[in-house]
Formats: sequence, structure tokens, C-alpha cells
Amino acid sequence: MIERPDSGERSLLLHVGLKRSCYADEIQEFQALSVSAGAEIAGEISARRTRPDPGLYIGQGKVKELAKKVKDVCADLVLVNQPLSATQERNLEKNLGVRVLDRNGLILDIFAQRAATHEGKLQVELAQLEHLSTRLVRGWTHLERQKGGIGLRGPGETQLESDRRLVGLRIKRLKARLESVVKQRELGRRERRRVRIPTVALVGYTNAGKTSLFNALSGAEVRARNTLFATLDPTIRRLSPGELDEVLLVDTVGFVRDLPHELIAAFRATLTETREANLLVHVIDVSDPHSDDRKRQVEMVLDSIGAGNIPRLQVYNKADRAKEFSSKLANIAEVNGTELPNLLVSALTGDGVENLAKVIRVKAVGESVFGRLELGPGDSRLRAKLFELKAVQSELSHDSGGWTLELALTPQRWKEFCIQEGLSDDSFQRV
Repeated sequence: MIERPDSGERSLLLHVGLKRSCYADEIQEFQALSVSAGAEIAGEISARRTRPDPGLYIGQGKVKELAKKVKDVCADLVLVNQPLSATQERNLEKNLGVRVLDRNGLILDIFAQRAATHEGKLQVELAQLEHLSTRLVRGWTHLERQKGGIGLRGPGETQLESDRRLVGLRIKRLKARLESVVKQRELGRRERRRVRIPTVALVGYTNAGKTSLFNALSGAEVRARNTLFATLDPTIRRLSPGELDEVLLVDTVGFVRDLPHELIAAFRATLTETREANLLVHVIDVSDPHSDDRKRQVEMVLDSIGAGNIPRLQVYNKADRAKEFSSKLANIAEVNGTELPNLLVSALTGDGVENLAKVIRVKAVGESVFGRLELGPGDSRLRAKLFELKAVQSELSHDSGGWTLELALTPQRWKEFCIQEGLSDDSFQRV
């Protein structure tokens, strides 16, 4: 690898637009990514290119302007909002005298800081090594072992080749370990499918408030932060604990514009939870002026990971920050035709969360039906079972010893109960 300049966290941001100037939301997002990585933004420069320069990405004139700015603001690091090739990154570092990091490298660094579980750390390390493997260049000539001459003959492997071999071996081992993680998760999903427990995954742009909404819906206490990629590792909890029909809620990693392909590949085990879900709850920040564009970006990522055809429920979060949107968005509780409802909620204040939980439950397990069931004196076991299922709404005792039960349960739950207890479907008189 090349010997890079020492670097700190004082950063100069370079915003490059191709065939156009950078949009304001792109600049704001890159600023947020930089701050999330722990950078202190010392200055910013914008550039516009018809096409990237093969050697520097930007032109020579802009490189000179950038080098002067680096000295003026005493920057230790230059962050570029576009993906750079290894050659472009190396040439910029030589010209600027400081370390250069592109957008993909910046996102990988944030992920490395956020990974908490063993699986998450494996996934991040794999993504970093695959990114690093393209950055291994001829730089350690002092360790060359293919030169001729006395004392310089060796086994014929350069340091560069040795680095590539070691990185390749590590990548191979990480992939094998992640395969075992995939198999373990698949066992859990297979068991959920066997007992027919529906899974609902919260998806959306990073920092849309998914974790806060997840906590509000499930009663969990997962740490939520006002920063990008606060959640990397998926968390699974029951929706509305204590309810009759179990529904599992999954909090997933947030998406971002142009998510690096190596991250999509490395997080396959995590993203499988999204692909295997019965329902996706797309959480949108209603207070974000660029929410429509963020929504399209999420839909593109869902399509790219094979989750584009899963039923989707759009939820507009952070209503407490955007009261003016309440008149524009209808809080619909029923499906209109084939479209799923759009809900306006606030995970912070709890407004609309209870209604959202009901809509999610209906979409996941079906609408409850109400009916009446007559039980004789010898059916006390069935009566106890129905109370255990929390299906009994009211009860009338007979003088003869029997009962009339008013029930509320989903058709699927009643069907399973009939099969288990040997009852006929028509014994449940719907009202």
C-alpha cells in the first residue's frame, strides 16, 4: 500500500457535480455524513465537471485551488462527495499532501464506528476489505523481493502480491463466517414461517426516525440518535406486546443515496430480513423538504435487493415538526382499492402510533371478525383455551352449566383453533 500522510479530523469538503451543480440536498447530506463520521468541517469547495478526469477526477486548476484551501484552513483530510478510483485518490493525496477519502470510504468509516454486534462487525470488515482491495497499489518498493543481485533474490512474491493474498484470504474467511450467520438467521425465519408468525420490517432513509418509531410500537428501548446510520444491526421485537396475534417488528439499517454496492453485498444477511418480511413499513420524514426524493431513493434500493414486490405501508413520521403537513396528508385507516394507507404519526409524542399499530396488525394478520360460540358443560377446556387466546369479549353463563361466548379473532386464528380442537367452521356464528 502507499504511505499516506498523517491525518486528523479537521476536514475540507469537496462537492463535485457531474454535468450540473450539486443540489442543495446533496450538499446537506454529505455535510451530515461528514459530521456523523466525527469530522470537523473546516471549509467547503464546489466544482462542476462534464466528466471525471481519469487521473484526478477534478481539473488541474481546481486541484491548485483545493491545495491552497487545504493550507488556508489547516485541513488534515479532504472528503470528496463522489466515489474515486484508487488512482484518483492516490494522485489527489500526492498533490494535496493530506489524506483523501471518497464518499464510499466515508460511509464505510461510519459503519465501522456504528457496528456493535459480532455479525455487524463481520459485515463491516468484509465491506472495508473489499473496498481496500481496490486500493492496493505499488508503493512498498523497499520490500521488493523480485530484484536480481546478491542478497536480493527471494521467493518471487512482492509485498503488493503478499498484501493482496492476505486480504484475499481474510475476505474468504469472513464470507465463510457470514454464511454461517445466514444459516442461523434462516433457521429462525424458517421457524417463524412454520408457526406462521408474520414479520413487519421498518425501512426508510437514514435518520427518518425508524428506531424511535420501533420503540414506540414495540415498547423496546433501543438507543435512537439524531444522526445518520445510528442503527446497523437489525433488532426484532413483538409489535404491541400482550396482543392476541403475534407480529414481529424488525428495525433495519437506513438507506442512503447511491448506497455503495459493496455494502449491499456485505449486508446480505441483514438485508435478508427486509426481503423476507410479510410487510414493509416505509418510514418517511415528513419534515424533510426533500422527502419525495428520499422516498424514491429508498424504493430504488428496495428494488435492488429484491424487496420491491413486498406489500408496503407508507408512514410519515415526525409530525410534531411539521404541523403544516397535517392538512395535506390524510390519516387513512382503511385501504382504498389496492393502495395501502398513508399514515401521519409522531414517534416522539406518540400521536398516531396506536392507530398505526392497528393498521399494521390488520395488514399482517387480517381483520378480526366477531361471532358467537355456544359451549356445553363439558367444554370447559375449550372455554379456558379461548380465554388463554384472549379471544373472549364477553361471556354469558347458562343455568344448565354451559356458556355463550362473544369472540373476536382473525379468520386464520379461528381456522387453526378448529383444526387443533376438532371443531367445525360453522360452529362459530358470525355477527
